[in-house]
Amino acid sequence: MKVTERITGTQLGMLLFSFVFPALVIPAPGIMAAFAKQNAWISVFPGALLGVTNIWVMTALSNRYPGLTILEYTEKIVGKWLGKALSLYFFYYWYSLVTVVINEHSRFLNTFLLPRTPTIVGGLTIVVLSALAVYAGIEVIGRCNSFLTVLIIMFLLPLFVLALQDTDIKHLMPVLGEGIVPVLQGSFPVSANINQVFLLGWLIPFLKQRQKARRAGMIALFGIVTLIVTVNLLTVMIFGPITGKLTYSFLSLIQYIGIQGSFERLEAIAVAIWVFGIFVKVSVGLFMLSLCLSHVFGIRNYRDIVAPLALLALVGAVWSFTTKSDYQQFETFTYPLWAIVTQNLLPAVLLAADAIKRKASGSLL
Repeated sequence: MKVTERITGTQLGMLLFSFVFPALVIPAPGIMAAFAKQNAWISVFPGALLGVTNIWVMTALSNRYPGLTILEYTEKIVGKWLGKALSLYFFYYWYSLVTVVINEHSRFLNTFLLPRTPTIVGGLTIVVLSALAVYAGIEVIGRCNSFLTVLIIMFLLPLFVLALQDTDIKHLMPVLGEGIVPVLQGSFPVSANINQVFLLGWLIPFLKQRQKARRAGMIALFGIVTLIVTVNLLTVMIFGPITGKLTYSFLSLIQYIGIQGSFERLEAIAVAIWVFGIFVKVSVGLFMLSLCLSHVFGIRNYRDIVAPLALLALVGAVWSFTTKSDYQQFETFTYPLWAIVTQNLLPAVLLAADAIKRKASGSLL
């Protein structure tokens, strides 16, 4: 693939951060607390370890095949036809993720912001905006996201300060009182989302200085983990045992701050963070879908298929889940297993296969 667009290491790190954090922060404390209870904050760290491994594997593969996306070097490792099949698999994986994200975004807006508006309106607006961003190119997405990331951080820090006055550290006790198993159970759903740094396989070829990829990924992962741990600690210290019963626990935390303090309607900040993150997630997701399909069918310009892919994503979002319980089942059990196999196991197998292939041919690693 001939790369004409470029992003900086800072933009890459911010893209990874915005792709993972904003959409994860709203429901994450409740999901983890449902299993790990007061130890929900510890559940972040197993996912972080998997994330470190993921970044190392993806950058190692990129260093072996500089300038190529995962779609291209997969063919060199396993052969043309199996490589094409894996590219179609990656397309299906990201398509499923994008449709689920759009579906949840529509439901979120319909629940908290626009209850009388048809659900499809929220999905349609985000898909149109994201498609326009993808058509403009990854460089434009990176620049736009740099501004949005700064806004997200600026919104979060005052909320953390306001929340501190109502915390009770006793809600964090006892630490590991029920052992490590509930912590690992709570980590399972969140690990899948943290490991979406897997998208490095598509973005590194667009990086101006490829040697900065690992550093940018690690900094982004550190920022994600630090903020998720902070949100978990604050949420558990305020809500205690009921945290695991809250669907959008961070939103509930912000609403609580607004009631207890002198500020009102602070949940608008949470909605803004969510919308910013969903915009970046859907934009980058559509970009990767375009790359996948362009590679498989030999389309020279990925922009030619952005519009039909956006329409296909919207249709998939409408049909993906009909009830909230179906979505929760997918997000808590089905998706984490699928994601860990795709995002962690598959790249590790590719790296091992490449190492064996080079060793067998007598090449130096």
